[in-house]
Amino acid sequence: MNETILVVDDEISICQSLSAILKDEGYQVLVAGSGEEALKSVDIELPQLVLLDIWLPGIDGLETLKAIKAAHPNILVIMMSGHGTIETAVKATKLGAFDFIEKPLSLDKVIILVNNALNVIRLEEENVLLKQKVSHQYELTGSSQIINELKEIISIVAPTNAWILIMGENGTGKELVARSIHHLSHRSHKPIVEVNCAAIPEELIESELFGHEKGAFTGATEKKRGKFDLAHEGTIFLDEVADMSLKAQAKILRILQEKKFERVGGNKLIDMDVRVLAATNKDLEKEMEAGRFRQDLYYRLHVIPLQVPTLRERKEDIRPLAERFLLDFALKEGQPKKVLTDNAIDLLMQHDWPGNVRELKNIVERLIILTPGNEITATDIPTLNARADSSETAAVQPAPAQSADSLRDARMDFERQFIIKKLEENEGNISKTAEAIGLERSNLHKKLKSLKVATKELD
Repeated sequence: MNETILVVDDEISICQSLSAILKDEGYQVLVAGSGEEALKSVDIELPQLVLLDIWLPGIDGLETLKAIKAAHPNILVIMMSGHGTIETAVKATKLGAFDFIEKPLSLDKVIILVNNALNVIRLEEENVLLKQKVSHQYELTGSSQIINELKEIISIVAPTNAWILIMGENGTGKELVARSIHHLSHRSHKPIVEVNCAAIPEELIESELFGHEKGAFTGATEKKRGKFDLAHEGTIFLDEVADMSLKAQAKILRILQEKKFERVGGNKLIDMDVRVLAATNKDLEKEMEAGRFRQDLYYRLHVIPLQVPTLRERKEDIRPLAERFLLDFALKEGQPKKVLTDNAIDLLMQHDWPGNVRELKNIVERLIILTPGNEITATDIPTLNARADSSETAAVQPAPAQSADSLRDARMDFERQFIIKKLEENEGNISKTAEAIGLERSNLHKKLKSLKVATKELD
């Protein structure tokens, strides 16, 4: 333990006995014989906890308590007194004392009180760290003009209840924008419930969205709450909203209009109070023209449109994004943070990033894992993506190695090895690989052809 405890008492025997038992518990112990001495010690040593006698020469314990809490409100103080009264205990509590213990001291009780007080301090510190972590988790990284403009719009619309349509390419961070809006809203104390509209089978859409009663259909062995039910008084995030079938769109539209729903197999109307955020990587106006998206649903969702920029539109943010990924990975794995040199950043700046921020994150994590030292340089970037040894069961046959005599060749070699690695991880499945690196399937096919990567199609 690193916690420091200050014992303040003018009786030497009490200071000695408390010091001995607290040291046995693993705490660092300081001693003061007066209020004036205690205040000096507090200013210099900043103990986590003070055991403070009320009756002291010079300024008494209550005045000392008042001075400690005024200068250091986070320091906890346990008052001690051989002449304690309820009135004194109440006064001490009002002045900010954590607890009050009477003399003669029970050393067992002292240890219990000390442990309780320090546990409160530990919990408060953990709470601060968690809040910092949460804030960091929902923070849009970057200081480019285009991302600053997006942050400003988010700060304006987040506190409202307006419905927002978030648009942008795959991998730009649309989900992060949605979670940032929820985190900054008045509904942040309630959940944000994500609905992956592309992943719900049409026959299960009602059960997933509205829930069902026990026995509503074969396999419904118990009551289930739906997504809208779970999001009550919070936020519902309709991700990939353009990938819903027209039938599913009709059901979503109905619940958004009526703000009431029934569980499958039920007959009770349930009120709904949710804020709706939707996201898509498609052009909804073109989808409407093609008859794949309902016009009435579009105008219902399109209250406030937000466009999330691509990474190629804000390349000046590559460095802070890479730094964040380096730090996040180090914290996650409990390892020292690695460093990207300027020439490595310069090389990353040359890439067009079709997979956007998601692609950058994947590449940075791969560089962290495969770079032996703590410094990642430009020369590490192409050589880190060495091909895996081929085997009889491999789904990918890499193209012959090419020498990287130019930056363009180095970048192509890096892309080739990165895609080969992702194909191997997904057992050669083109669709899964495209999703993993943030590319459209057709674009990945074109990229494979241009990089001369031969594959065995598995999907």
